[in-house]
Amino acid sequence: MIVKQGGLLGGSILEKLKSKMKKLMLLTTGGTIASLEGKNGLVPEMKADEILGHLPGLDLLCQIDSKPLMNIDSTNMQPEDWTEMAQSIHKHYHDYDGFVITHGTDTMAYTSAALSYMLQDLGKPIVITGSQVPIAFKKTDAKRNISDAIRFACEDIGGVYVVFDGRVIQGTRAIKLRTKSYDSFESINYPYIATIFKDKIEYLKPVHSPKNKEAKLDASLCTDVALVKLHPGIKPEFFDFLKNQCRGIVIESYGSGGIPFQGRNILEKLNELVQCGISVVITTQCLEEGEDMDIYEVGRKVNKNIIIRSRNMNTEAIVPKLMWILAKTQDPKKVKEMMETPIAEDITF
Repeated sequence: MIVKQGGLLGGSILEKLKSKMKKLMLLTTGGTIASLEGKNGLVPEMKADEILGHLPGLDLLCQIDSKPLMNIDSTNMQPEDWTEMAQSIHKHYHDYDGFVITHGTDTMAYTSAALSYMLQDLGKPIVITGSQVPIAFKKTDAKRNISDAIRFACEDIGGVYVVFDGRVIQGTRAIKLRTKSYDSFESINYPYIATIFKDKIEYLKPVHSPKNKEAKLDASLCTDVALVKLHPGIKPEFFDFLKNQCRGIVIESYGSGGIPFQGRNILEKLNELVQCGISVVITTQCLEEGEDMDIYEVGRKVNKNIIIRSRNMNTEAIVPKLMWILAKTQDPKKVKEMMETPIAEDITF
């Protein structure tokens, strides 16, 4: 159900203003921003109109309609929920100038990356935001974040973005770096798109929008993907279990992306996985600068003709990208080619 927001001004004045305003859709999914204190802690319970009720005066900036999609803690967010978001935006794409999604912070970066793959050739902004403190609390970052997100969604650009603490981040480059601070999100291996302070948006990087293209929806996903973080002592036999469970595996290795081959031979097991038709991606546990398996012996021993390189992608983008690609093909060669092809600025070297 879509809820139309009422105005603060009367009759003809409001109608004249609205005729020149951008028209936005607010999609709500729950998260801290919509939470209230419950018996067992914070629980998402607020409705879209209640959230907007904490932000009087927005009807002077744009028209906002709202649509509740779900009301969950983002820890419970699933790939099927990404699909619902993408389908809802595509369904209403021609009815609005931009879209704002309120979302919990814990998995927001996965969602923003997933939407960047499922919705392409966007000529309109899709802006995801949330907060570290519920909007109903006296001291909160929610009011600023959602106001900034709405302002940025009025811009004449296209793409998926995270807006948080006055920063605009490319959808495939966001990560949650801090658990409590207002500046919890960072842009990794990529510059901020813009900063927002009060009513001013300052672009730090040019944004190009495909205005003459039709937005494309491809929301199919294969969720048979595992993420494995290597640690000293991990058993090679662990990877035997994954052979019958996964179509794709993301390995968070150390440093520049080398794989252990002495003592406990993990490299041998990864080669076996690929021989079984499983796509294996190698990334690094280091947040910045990406993998470079050409430097050390532990990296050069990796067969780069069959193992997928992540370059400077972040894990939050690698996982949904692999799910998205595996839904299109399970040919390891094609998966490798598609994974190593930049989409939505997710790879820059």
